[in-house]
Amino acid sequence: MMGFPLGNLRNRPFVIERLMSADATHLAKLHMLTFSKPWSEEEFHSLIVQENIFGFIAREEGNRLAPPGGFVLARLVIDEAEILTIAVAPSSQRRGLGHALMDATLRHLHNARADMLFLEVDETNVPALALYRRLGFKQVGKRPGYYETADGRSAALTMRRDLKQVR
Repeated sequence: MMGFPLGNLRNRPFVIERLMSADATHLAKLHMLTFSKPWSEEEFHSLIVQENIFGFIAREEGNRLAPPGGFVLARLVIDEAEILTIAVAPSSQRRGLGHALMDATLRHLHNARADMLFLEVDETNVPALALYRRLGFKQVGKRPGYYETADGRSAALTMRRDLKQVR
């Protein structure tokens, strides 16, 4: 799949491309910046090489060596998918990059004829919740005390978006 341009975010144009196993190092570094319990390079690599795992990465256009602006990693089993993790670099947040990554994921799932997409999000992550709600996700569950935070623990909200196709 060829990348597609994402416009200009903070004077840096990005393209969204499919993840490859060679991206594991970049993913681990970015995950470390955005999560309190980051995944290792080895964990990312072991996921990316699985047949039912896919994802997208936002790269600075024309500069494959630059750190990515963000990525999303998902799993599809039969007709159900889940977002395993999504991260946007602090310097690229609030510029539409998370939406573009989710849009690429939704297009992929539409082409794969998936019926639904699940994700979990920290109930205190207001920007992510706003994005997911704009994309049509609805809360279907809650896992109290799932995430460790500076103030103690917070709940994970389980959200779902129906993707049913007219067949």
